[in-house]
Amino acid sequence: MAWAGKILRVNLTAGTCTSEPLNMTWARQYLGQRGLATKYFVEEVDAKVDPLSADNKIIWATGPLTGTMASTGGRYSVITKGPLTGAIACSNSGGYWGAELKMAGWDMVIIEGKSAKPVYLSISDDKAELIDAAHLWGKTVWETEAILKKSLQDPLARVSSIGRAGENQVLYAAIVNDLHRAAGRSGVGAVAGSKLLKAIVVRGTKGVGNIKDPKAFMKVTAEKKKILHDHPVTGQGLPTYGTQVLMNVINETGSLPTRNHRDSQFEGASRIGAEAMAEKRPTDGKSQLVTNQACFGCTIACGRISKIDETHFSVVNKPEYWGASGGLEYEAAWALGAAPGISDLEALQYANLLCNEDGMDPISFGATVGAVFELYEMGVLSKEQVGIEAPFGSAEALCKLAEMTVKGEGFGVEIGQGSKRLTAKYGHPDLSMSVKGQEFPAYDARGIQGMGLTYATSNRGACHLRSYTVASEVLGIPVKTDPLTTDGKPELVKAFQDATAAFDSAGICVFTTFAWTTADLAPQVAAACGEEFTLENLTEIGERIWNMERDFNNRAGFTRKDDDLPKRLKTEPAKTGPAKGLVSGIDKMIPEYYAIRGWDEEGRLKPETRARLGL
Repeated sequence: MAWAGKILRVNLTAGTCTSEPLNMTWARQYLGQRGLATKYFVEEVDAKVDPLSADNKIIWATGPLTGTMASTGGRYSVITKGPLTGAIACSNSGGYWGAELKMAGWDMVIIEGKSAKPVYLSISDDKAELIDAAHLWGKTVWETEAILKKSLQDPLARVSSIGRAGENQVLYAAIVNDLHRAAGRSGVGAVAGSKLLKAIVVRGTKGVGNIKDPKAFMKVTAEKKKILHDHPVTGQGLPTYGTQVLMNVINETGSLPTRNHRDSQFEGASRIGAEAMAEKRPTDGKSQLVTNQACFGCTIACGRISKIDETHFSVVNKPEYWGASGGLEYEAAWALGAAPGISDLEALQYANLLCNEDGMDPISFGATVGAVFELYEMGVLSKEQVGIEAPFGSAEALCKLAEMTVKGEGFGVEIGQGSKRLTAKYGHPDLSMSVKGQEFPAYDARGIQGMGLTYATSNRGACHLRSYTVASEVLGIPVKTDPLTTDGKPELVKAFQDATAAFDSAGICVFTTFAWTTADLAPQVAAACGEEFTLENLTEIGERIWNMERDFNNRAGFTRKDDDLPKRLKTEPAKTGPAKGLVSGIDKMIPEYYAIRGWDEEGRLKPETRARLGL
């Protein structure tokens, strides 16, 4: 069956840990991880709940392929109602924690209520208990992980925890495992912090041995690993350059949002991309990039391990940051670099280290800083208010504001509320480059039209990982489409959204979709879980998950008006590059997308859609 068949329910208010059998009917309808945990969540939590109240719940969940020999089978997701957006939140992470939970014999952990004091959850196979975490409160993720491993006297224990950003209710606080892998978006870390839950430490020794057809599973996973190995993106590009391979590519297409989306190309892109990370520095003759790194069971190894320049102003007196640690991914490098107009690679790495160390989403942070810099240049914000000169391009301001935000000090408290709340407070809400309150990732919707529709309709707010049409529109995977036209994009976005929901719920990495389609996923799930999981079945599961999330958001109060892009992208044409003169065609695409989805004109599920999907 591949599922462990068991969930752990933890009531923080009562201090109890209880084992429950997994609802297998739901498992076959929603698969696992994102889909199955969201099903539990929407059945148990009122859509109107305050995300930071004790009535909200938060779920750590694995998929049926998590912990198996399927390539990239180390994923887990954290599901809750997000405080940044007020929408459904599902944040996905790699590393080793997810596989460890599965090997301990659990499919998911449901956290409810609120503790009276800081606690952490300790799981060792079947044993689970809440333990006082007073000594961990106020500690960083890095400190927390070290302390817990030492106290357990087990270096193989895996820790998923929050840093000071989560404790201080930064609305885009992350949950971090393995030091620099993160469930990064939508503020899941703030929800954990509101419940006074510092960490979940898990040790599993059971393994994952309940595969439906082990011989068939071994055969098909080997075949699919070869596809990943032989593909130019998953076999060469990502292992060599990581996601940062995209920086110069996207800049050349005229789709790299720059200076809070005022521009769509960044003159400093070549200084903050993958090639720059591999170049030797004049100061010490070493490159920032040390090596690549893989998550559990991954044959791609796109992760970056980097070492900052010890002479850089940000760390010259801070030797604790001199060691090799998690390096820049493309989205972080863009958000900390092009979005605020900064081309100092070492400053970007320092801010990235702070986000890892204290559990903070670098995308929302960097994009919010971009909005702050624009407000500063407009004269709306002053040096006295911000605490430092804050023009576009200031590496010093980026580093200082990162320190202030993770610590909850000064103007960092306002930055920690995200760009939507900050720009509204200072009278310029149109300067928040966000959807549903969540900041955009690293693709300009004027130059990649499908991504504009992806952002506008994403159930968790602006997100590239819900429908990565960049694959088709820029890279030609699985087929090449024109990024500058809206034609066919509603169909493309829906197909990507449904497929991604299935991959997320299976427990494997979405990066496999550069080489695989759902037709490659289906036989792996079938061998692990049962013959019913065909291509058609998984496609329908993905569609069911997407509509379930949408329905929750509708009940939470989201309407047609929330499926929109900022005024800037609809009225200010791109100034340079292939998209010069273009704005987003979102208003044309939305009605077409709704019709294809089987929704009414207000974006609500039609009765026949609900009936067809069993919702």
